[in-house]
Amino acid sequence: MASTTRKPILISGAGLASLLFAQSLRRASIPFLIFERDASVSFRGQGYRLRLSAEGLDAIESVLSPEDWNKFWDTTSKTGGGGLVALDAITNEDLSAKTADPEAKGGKMSLESREGKTIGIARGEMRQLFLNGCEPFIKWSHQVTGYELTPSGVHAVFADGSKSEEGDMLVAGEGIYSKVAKQLSKGKLKVYDLGARGIHGQAPTTAFKGLGEGVWRIRDATNPKGTVSIITNVRPNEMDDPQVKFGWTMAGVPGVIKAPNDNYSIIGKVAADIAKDLTVDWHPRFKPLFDEMDEKEAAFWKITCSTPTGVPVWANEPRVTVIGDAAHSMTPAGGIGANTAVRDSALLGKLVIEAGGYADGVTAAYEKEMRVYASEAVRSSYGMASKQWGNTIDENTPVVN
Repeated sequence: MASTTRKPILISGAGLASLLFAQSLRRASIPFLIFERDASVSFRGQGYRLRLSAEGLDAIESVLSPEDWNKFWDTTSKTGGGGLVALDAITNEDLSAKTADPEAKGGKMSLESREGKTIGIARGEMRQLFLNGCEPFIKWSHQVTGYELTPSGVHAVFADGSKSEEGDMLVAGEGIYSKVAKQLSKGKLKVYDLGARGIHGQAPTTAFKGLGEGVWRIRDATNPKGTVSIITNVRPNEMDDPQVKFGWTMAGVPGVIKAPNDNYSIIGKVAADIAKDLTVDWHPRFKPLFDEMDEKEAAFWKITCSTPTGVPVWANEPRVTVIGDAAHSMTPAGGIGANTAVRDSALLGKLVIEAGGYADGVTAAYEKEMRVYASEAVRSSYGMASKQWGNTIDENTPVVN
Protein backbone atom coordinates (compact mmCIF):
# COMPACT_ATOMS: atom_id res chain seq x y z
CA MET A 1 0.00 0.00 0.00
CA ALA A 2 1.49 3.36 -0.99
CA SER A 3 2.49 5.74 1.79
CA THR A 4 0.08 8.57 2.39
CA THR A 5 -0.69 11.19 5.00
CA ARG A 6 -4.38 10.33 4.89
CA LYS A 7 -5.95 8.55 7.82
CA PRO A 8 -7.04 4.99 7.07
CA ILE A 9 -10.57 3.96 6.24
CA LEU A 10 -11.70 1.68 9.04
CA ILE A 11 -13.62 -1.48 8.14
CA SER A 12 -15.41 -3.63 10.69
CA GLY A 13 -15.71 -7.30 9.83
CA ALA A 14 -13.63 -9.43 7.46
CA GLY A 15 -16.45 -11.05 5.52
CA LEU A 16 -17.00 -11.03 1.79
CA ALA A 17 -18.39 -7.49 1.46
CA SER A 18 -15.70 -5.95 3.67
CA LEU A 19 -12.83 -7.72 1.92
CA LEU A 20 -14.03 -6.86 -1.58
CA PHE A 21 -14.39 -3.21 -0.53
CA ALA A 22 -10.86 -3.39 0.87
CA GLN A 23 -9.65 -4.68 -2.51
CA SER A 24 -10.97 -1.48 -4.11
CA LEU A 25 -9.00 0.61 -1.65
CA ARG A 26 -5.87 -1.53 -1.98
CA ARG A 27 -5.79 -1.15 -5.77
CA ALA A 28 -6.19 2.62 -5.40
CA SER A 29 -3.51 2.84 -2.66
CA ILE A 30 -6.03 4.26 -0.18
CA PRO A 31 -5.02 3.20 3.36
CA PHE A 32 -7.38 0.97 5.34
CA LEU A 33 -7.58 -1.19 8.45
CA ILE A 34 -9.93 -4.15 8.97
CA PHE A 35 -11.09 -5.23 12.42
CA GLU A 36 -12.44 -8.78 12.77
CA ARG A 37 -13.83 -10.41 15.91
CA ASP A 38 -12.57 -13.90 14.98
CA ALA A 39 -9.06 -14.97 15.90
CA SER A 40 -8.16 -16.04 12.36
CA VAL A 41 -9.65 -16.70 8.93
CA SER A 42 -10.13 -20.38 9.83
CA PHE A 43 -11.78 -19.71 13.20
CA ARG A 44 -15.21 -20.93 12.06
CA GLY A 45 -16.92 -22.58 9.12
CA GLN A 46 -17.52 -20.56 5.98
CA GLY A 47 -21.05 -21.72 5.24
CA TYR A 48 -22.65 -22.88 2.05
CA ARG A 49 -21.91 -22.53 -1.65
CA LEU A 50 -22.92 -19.28 -3.34
CA ARG A 51 -24.62 -18.81 -6.69
CA LEU A 52 -23.37 -15.71 -8.45
CA SER A 53 -25.72 -13.62 -10.56
CA ALA A 54 -24.73 -11.54 -13.57
CA GLU A 55 -24.86 -8.42 -11.37
CA GLY A 56 -22.71 -10.04 -8.69
CA LEU A 57 -20.10 -11.20 -11.20
CA ASP A 58 -19.98 -7.77 -12.82
CA ALA A 59 -19.43 -6.14 -9.42
CA ILE A 60 -16.59 -8.49 -8.50
CA GLU A 61 -14.90 -8.14 -11.88
CA SER A 62 -15.08 -4.33 -11.63
CA VAL A 63 -13.12 -4.42 -8.36
CA LEU A 64 -10.44 -7.08 -8.84
CA SER A 65 -7.31 -6.69 -10.91
CA PRO A 66 -7.32 -8.63 -14.20
CA GLU A 67 -4.96 -11.20 -12.66
CA ASP A 68 -7.08 -11.64 -9.52
CA TRP A 69 -10.28 -11.77 -11.58
CA ASN A 70 -8.88 -14.55 -13.78
CA LYS A 71 -7.94 -16.50 -10.66
CA PHE A 72 -11.42 -15.93 -9.25
CA TRP A 73 -13.15 -16.96 -12.48
CA ASP A 74 -11.03 -20.09 -12.76
CA THR A 75 -12.03 -21.06 -9.20
CA THR A 76 -15.77 -20.81 -9.86
CA SER A 77 -17.78 -23.79 -11.05
CA LYS A 78 -19.81 -23.59 -14.24
CA THR A 79 -22.86 -25.83 -14.07
CA GLY A 80 -25.14 -26.61 -16.98
CA GLY A 81 -28.53 -28.24 -16.86
CA GLY A 82 -30.68 -25.29 -17.93
CA GLY A 83 -31.70 -24.06 -14.50
CA LEU A 84 -33.03 -25.22 -11.17
CA VAL A 85 -34.96 -28.50 -11.30
CA ALA A 86 -37.49 -29.21 -8.53
CA LEU A 87 -38.00 -32.84 -7.48
CA ASP A 88 -40.39 -34.51 -5.05
CA ALA A 89 -38.30 -36.00 -2.24
CA ILE A 90 -40.57 -39.04 -1.79
CA THR A 91 -41.61 -39.93 -5.34
CA ASN A 92 -38.70 -38.43 -7.36
CA GLU A 93 -41.32 -36.71 -9.55
CA ASP A 94 -40.09 -33.71 -11.54
CA LEU A 95 -42.03 -30.74 -10.16
CA SER A 96 -40.38 -28.09 -12.35
CA ALA A 97 -43.35 -27.69 -14.69
CA LYS A 98 -45.56 -26.94 -11.70
CA THR A 99 -43.43 -24.09 -10.39
CA ALA A 100 -44.98 -20.65 -10.16
CA ASP A 101 -41.66 -18.89 -9.79
CA PRO A 102 -41.53 -15.69 -11.87
CA GLU A 103 -37.94 -16.46 -12.94
CA ALA A 104 -38.94 -19.84 -14.34
CA LYS A 105 -38.56 -20.46 -18.05
CA GLY A 106 -40.02 -23.59 -19.56
CA GLY A 107 -40.81 -24.91 -16.10
CA LYS A 108 -37.30 -24.36 -14.75
CA MET A 109 -36.01 -21.40 -12.76
CA SER A 110 -33.32 -19.80 -14.92
CA LEU A 111 -30.05 -19.51 -12.99
CA GLU A 112 -27.74 -18.70 -15.89
CA SER A 113 -25.45 -15.73 -15.32
CA ARG A 114 -22.54 -16.13 -17.79
CA GLU A 115 -21.72 -18.32 -20.72
CA GLY A 116 -25.11 -20.00 -20.41
CA LYS A 117 -24.01 -21.56 -17.12
CA THR A 118 -24.87 -21.34 -13.44
CA ILE A 119 -21.79 -19.88 -11.76
CA GLY A 120 -21.01 -20.90 -8.19
CA ILE A 121 -18.22 -20.81 -5.62
CA ALA A 122 -17.74 -21.96 -2.05
CA ARG A 123 -17.98 -19.12 0.43
CA GLY A 124 -14.63 -20.07 1.98
CA GLU A 125 -12.86 -20.09 -1.39
CA MET A 126 -14.34 -16.71 -2.24
CA ARG A 127 -13.20 -15.26 1.06
CA GLN A 128 -9.66 -16.57 0.61
CA LEU A 129 -9.44 -14.97 -2.83
CA PHE A 130 -10.69 -11.64 -1.50
CA LEU A 131 -8.12 -11.82 1.32
CA ASN A 132 -5.25 -11.65 -1.16
CA GLY A 133 -3.04 -8.69 -0.24
CA CYS A 134 -5.29 -7.59 2.64
CA GLU A 135 -3.83 -9.83 5.37
CA PRO A 136 -1.27 -7.28 6.70
CA PHE A 137 -4.06 -4.80 7.34
CA ILE A 138 -6.39 -7.08 9.35
CA LYS A 139 -6.45 -6.94 13.14
CA TRP A 140 -7.94 -10.23 14.35
CA SER A 141 -9.73 -10.63 17.69
CA HIS A 142 -11.07 -7.06 17.49
CA GLN A 143 -14.86 -6.94 17.82
CA VAL A 144 -16.30 -3.56 16.88
CA THR A 145 -19.28 -2.59 19.05
CA GLY A 146 -19.73 1.03 18.03
CA TYR A 147 -18.01 4.21 16.94
CA GLU A 148 -17.06 7.63 18.24
CA LEU A 149 -16.90 10.68 15.98
CA THR A 150 -14.16 13.28 16.32
CA PRO A 151 -13.88 16.74 14.75
CA SER A 152 -11.72 15.28 11.98
CA GLY A 153 -12.54 11.58 11.81
CA VAL A 154 -13.93 8.56 13.60
CA HIS A 155 -12.77 5.87 16.03
CA ALA A 156 -14.04 2.30 16.07
CA VAL A 157 -14.94 1.23 19.62
CA PHE A 158 -14.15 -2.36 20.62
CA ALA A 159 -15.86 -4.80 22.96
CA ASP A 160 -13.23 -4.24 25.68
CA GLY A 161 -13.86 -0.49 25.64
CA SER A 162 -10.68 0.43 23.78
CA LYS A 163 -10.66 2.43 20.56
CA SER A 164 -8.95 2.21 17.21
CA GLU A 165 -6.70 4.86 15.81
CA GLU A 166 -8.56 7.72 14.17
CA GLY A 167 -9.82 6.95 10.69
CA ASP A 168 -11.24 9.05 7.90
CA MET A 169 -14.41 6.96 7.84
CA LEU A 170 -15.85 3.69 9.18
CA VAL A 171 -17.53 1.10 6.98
CA ALA A 172 -19.49 -1.56 8.86
CA GLY A 173 -19.64 -4.95 7.21
CA GLU A 174 -19.83 -7.24 10.21
CA GLY A 175 -23.14 -8.89 9.37
CA ILE A 176 -26.58 -9.17 10.92
CA TYR A 177 -25.36 -8.53 14.48
CA SER A 178 -23.74 -5.22 13.57
CA LYS A 179 -23.76 -2.80 16.49
CA VAL A 180 -22.53 -0.04 14.20
CA ALA A 181 -25.63 -0.47 12.03
CA LYS A 182 -27.89 -0.08 15.05
CA GLN A 183 -26.00 2.99 16.29
CA LEU A 184 -25.90 4.64 12.87
CA SER A 185 -29.57 4.05 12.05
CA LYS A 186 -30.75 4.66 15.63
CA GLY A 187 -32.42 1.26 15.59
CA LYS A 188 -34.10 1.59 12.19
CA LEU A 189 -31.99 -1.21 10.71
CA LYS A 190 -33.58 -4.40 12.04
CA VAL A 191 -33.03 -8.08 11.34
CA TYR A 192 -35.92 -10.45 12.02
CA ASP A 193 -35.69 -14.11 13.00
CA LEU A 194 -38.17 -15.88 10.72
CA GLY A 195 -38.18 -19.01 12.85
CA ALA A 196 -37.22 -21.28 9.96
CA ARG A 197 -34.00 -23.22 10.40
CA GLY A 198 -31.63 -25.14 8.21
CA ILE A 199 -28.69 -27.52 8.13
CA HIS A 200 -25.63 -27.45 5.89
CA GLY A 201 -24.19 -30.83 4.91
CA GLN A 202 -21.46 -32.31 2.75
CA ALA A 203 -20.90 -35.69 1.13
CA PRO A 204 -18.38 -37.19 -1.32
CA THR A 205 -19.05 -36.61 -5.01
CA THR A 206 -20.01 -40.28 -5.36
CA ALA A 207 -23.17 -39.59 -3.35
CA PHE A 208 -24.37 -37.19 -6.06
CA LYS A 209 -23.91 -39.47 -9.06
CA GLY A 210 -27.60 -40.40 -9.02
CA LEU A 211 -28.53 -36.75 -9.48
CA GLY A 212 -26.05 -35.77 -12.15
CA GLU A 213 -25.08 -32.30 -13.32
CA GLY A 214 -27.44 -29.48 -12.45
CA VAL A 215 -28.93 -27.36 -9.68
CA TRP A 216 -31.54 -29.35 -7.78
CA ARG A 217 -34.20 -28.50 -5.21
CA ILE A 218 -35.61 -31.59 -3.51
CA ARG A 219 -38.80 -30.91 -1.56
CA ASP A 220 -40.71 -32.99 0.98
CA ALA A 221 -44.15 -31.48 1.54
CA THR A 222 -45.56 -34.56 3.26
CA ASN A 223 -43.17 -34.81 6.20
CA PRO A 224 -45.32 -35.04 9.37
CA LYS A 225 -43.03 -32.53 11.09
CA GLY A 226 -43.50 -29.95 8.32
CA THR A 227 -42.19 -29.12 4.87
CA VAL A 228 -38.46 -29.55 4.42
CA SER A 229 -36.29 -29.20 1.34
CA ILE A 230 -32.68 -29.14 0.19
CA ILE A 231 -30.88 -27.42 -2.66
CA THR A 232 -27.62 -28.61 -4.17
CA ASN A 233 -25.35 -27.78 -7.10
CA VAL A 234 -23.73 -30.77 -8.83
CA ARG A 235 -20.75 -29.61 -10.90
CA PRO A 236 -19.54 -31.79 -13.77
CA ASN A 237 -15.84 -30.90 -13.67
CA GLU A 238 -15.45 -32.28 -10.13
CA MET A 239 -17.81 -35.25 -10.30
CA ASP A 240 -15.07 -37.87 -10.53
CA ASP A 241 -12.64 -36.32 -8.03
CA PRO A 242 -12.70 -38.43 -4.83
CA GLN A 243 -11.03 -35.62 -2.90
CA VAL A 244 -13.92 -33.23 -3.53
CA LYS A 245 -17.11 -32.98 -1.50
CA PHE A 246 -20.33 -31.43 -2.71
CA GLY A 247 -22.63 -29.65 -0.30
CA TRP A 248 -26.36 -29.40 0.20
CA THR A 249 -28.38 -26.86 2.13
CA MET A 250 -31.50 -27.96 3.98
CA ALA A 251 -34.29 -25.66 5.13
CA GLY A 252 -37.42 -26.40 7.11
CA VAL A 253 -40.51 -24.42 8.01
CA PRO A 254 -40.60 -23.06 11.59
CA GLY A 255 -40.55 -25.84 14.15
CA VAL A 256 -39.14 -28.61 11.94
CA ILE A 257 -35.42 -28.23 12.68
CA LYS A 258 -34.55 -27.67 16.33
CA ALA A 259 -31.08 -27.63 17.83
CA PRO A 260 -30.69 -28.93 21.40
CA ASN A 261 -31.17 -26.13 23.93
CA ASP A 262 -31.80 -23.79 20.99
CA ASN A 263 -28.02 -23.67 20.43
CA TYR A 264 -27.53 -23.21 16.71
CA SER A 265 -23.76 -22.89 17.02
CA ILE A 266 -23.57 -26.67 17.40
CA ILE A 267 -21.88 -28.51 14.55
CA GLY A 268 -21.26 -32.17 13.79
CA LYS A 269 -23.17 -35.35 14.51
CA VAL A 270 -26.07 -33.67 16.32
CA ALA A 271 -26.99 -31.71 13.18
CA ALA A 272 -26.25 -34.67 10.91
CA ASP A 273 -28.57 -36.96 12.87
CA ILE A 274 -31.44 -34.48 12.59
CA ALA A 275 -30.94 -34.24 8.81
CA LYS A 276 -30.89 -38.04 8.51
CA ASP A 277 -34.04 -38.39 10.60
CA LEU A 278 -35.93 -35.85 8.45
CA THR A 279 -34.98 -37.66 5.24
CA VAL A 280 -35.43 -41.27 6.35
CA ASP A 281 -38.37 -41.80 3.96
CA TRP A 282 -36.85 -40.02 0.95
CA HIS A 283 -36.50 -41.68 -2.45
CA PRO A 284 -33.44 -43.96 -2.91
CA ARG A 285 -32.05 -41.52 -5.50
CA PHE A 286 -31.43 -38.97 -2.74
CA LYS A 287 -30.50 -41.21 0.21
CA PRO A 288 -26.71 -41.27 -0.51
CA LEU A 289 -26.52 -37.53 0.17
CA PHE A 290 -27.31 -38.30 3.82
CA ASP A 291 -26.06 -41.86 4.22
CA GLU A 292 -22.58 -40.84 3.02
CA MET A 293 -22.45 -37.36 4.56
CA ASP A 294 -19.41 -36.13 6.46
CA GLU A 295 -21.07 -35.86 9.85
CA LYS A 296 -18.46 -33.59 11.40
CA GLU A 297 -19.16 -30.90 8.77
CA ALA A 298 -22.91 -30.65 9.44
CA ALA A 299 -24.01 -27.31 10.87
CA PHE A 300 -27.22 -25.48 11.78
CA TRP A 301 -28.21 -22.05 10.50
CA LYS A 302 -31.02 -19.56 11.06
CA ILE A 303 -33.13 -17.89 8.40
CA THR A 304 -33.30 -14.13 8.95
CA CYS A 305 -34.43 -11.13 6.93
CA SER A 306 -34.35 -7.35 7.13
CA THR A 307 -37.51 -5.25 7.03
CA PRO A 308 -39.27 -6.62 3.90
CA THR A 309 -40.47 -3.20 2.74
CA GLY A 310 -36.85 -2.30 2.03
CA VAL A 311 -33.77 -0.60 3.47
CA PRO A 312 -34.98 2.18 5.79
CA VAL A 313 -33.81 5.78 5.60
CA TRP A 314 -31.71 7.13 8.46
CA ALA A 315 -29.97 10.46 8.99
CA ASN A 316 -26.79 10.27 6.94
CA GLU A 317 -23.48 10.37 8.78
CA PRO A 318 -20.74 11.40 6.30
CA ARG A 319 -18.05 9.34 8.02
CA VAL A 320 -19.97 6.11 8.73
CA THR A 321 -21.95 3.71 6.56
CA VAL A 322 -22.90 0.02 6.28
CA ILE A 323 -22.53 -2.68 3.62
CA GLY A 324 -23.69 -6.26 3.10
CA ASP A 325 -25.79 -8.04 5.72
CA ALA A 326 -25.26 -5.15 8.13
CA ALA A 327 -27.40 -3.06 5.76
CA HIS A 328 -29.76 -5.70 4.36
CA SER A 329 -30.01 -9.25 5.65
CA MET A 330 -31.80 -11.65 3.30
CA THR A 331 -33.18 -15.14 3.36
CA PRO A 332 -31.31 -17.72 1.25
CA ALA A 333 -34.25 -17.86 -1.18
CA GLY A 334 -33.04 -16.99 -4.66
CA GLY A 335 -29.39 -16.68 -3.60
CA ILE A 336 -29.64 -12.89 -3.62
CA GLY A 337 -27.84 -11.84 -0.43
CA ALA A 338 -24.19 -12.28 -1.37
CA ASN A 339 -24.73 -10.79 -4.83
CA THR A 340 -26.26 -7.68 -3.31
CA ALA A 341 -23.41 -7.43 -0.79
CA VAL A 342 -20.69 -7.40 -3.48
CA ARG A 343 -22.65 -4.74 -5.36
CA ASP A 344 -22.39 -2.61 -2.20
CA SER A 345 -18.63 -3.16 -2.09
CA ALA A 346 -18.13 -2.22 -5.72
CA LEU A 347 -20.36 0.86 -5.53
CA LEU A 348 -18.88 2.29 -2.33
CA GLY A 349 -15.36 1.52 -3.51
CA LYS A 350 -15.98 3.29 -6.80
CA LEU A 351 -17.32 6.40 -5.05
CA VAL A 352 -14.45 6.53 -2.56
CA ILE A 353 -11.86 6.11 -5.30
CA GLU A 354 -13.46 8.81 -7.45
CA ALA A 355 -13.26 11.14 -4.44
CA GLY A 356 -9.62 10.21 -3.79
CA GLY A 357 -10.53 8.83 -0.38
CA TYR A 358 -13.00 10.08 2.20
CA ALA A 359 -15.06 13.08 1.09
CA ASP A 360 -18.23 14.67 2.34
CA GLY A 361 -21.18 13.31 0.35
CA VAL A 362 -19.71 9.90 -0.48
CA THR A 363 -21.75 7.92 2.05
CA ALA A 364 -24.94 9.82 1.17
CA ALA A 365 -24.49 9.06 -2.55
CA TYR A 366 -23.77 5.41 -1.79
CA GLU A 367 -26.76 4.98 0.52
CA LYS A 368 -29.15 6.62 -1.93
CA GLU A 369 -28.20 4.24 -4.75
CA MET A 370 -27.83 1.19 -2.51
CA ARG A 371 -31.34 1.56 -1.11
CA VAL A 372 -32.85 1.21 -4.58
CA TYR A 373 -31.37 -2.16 -5.59
CA ALA A 374 -31.06 -3.54 -2.06
CA SER A 375 -34.68 -2.78 -1.18
CA GLU A 376 -35.81 -4.59 -4.32
CA ALA A 377 -33.58 -7.54 -3.40
CA VAL A 378 -34.90 -7.76 0.17
CA ARG A 379 -38.51 -7.68 -1.02
CA SER A 380 -37.79 -10.41 -3.58
CA SER A 381 -35.93 -12.59 -1.09
CA TYR A 382 -38.67 -12.25 1.52
CA GLY A 383 -41.40 -12.94 -1.02
CA MET A 384 -39.75 -16.17 -2.20
CA ALA A 385 -39.12 -17.30 1.39
CA SER A 386 -42.74 -16.68 2.30
CA LYS A 387 -43.86 -18.94 -0.54
CA GLN A 388 -41.32 -21.67 0.22
CA TRP A 389 -41.47 -21.81 4.01
CA GLY A 390 -44.54 -19.86 5.04
CA ASN A 391 -42.53 -17.19 6.87
CA THR A 392 -44.14 -13.88 7.73
CA ILE A 393 -42.84 -10.75 9.42
CA ASP A 394 -45.24 -8.85 11.65
CA GLU A 395 -45.23 -7.01 14.98
CA ASN A 396 -44.71 -10.30 16.81
CA THR A 397 -41.64 -11.42 14.86
CA PRO A 398 -38.55 -11.47 17.12
CA VAL A 399 -35.62 -9.22 16.26
CA VAL A 400 -32.03 -10.48 16.16
CA ASN A 401 -29.83 -8.55 18.60
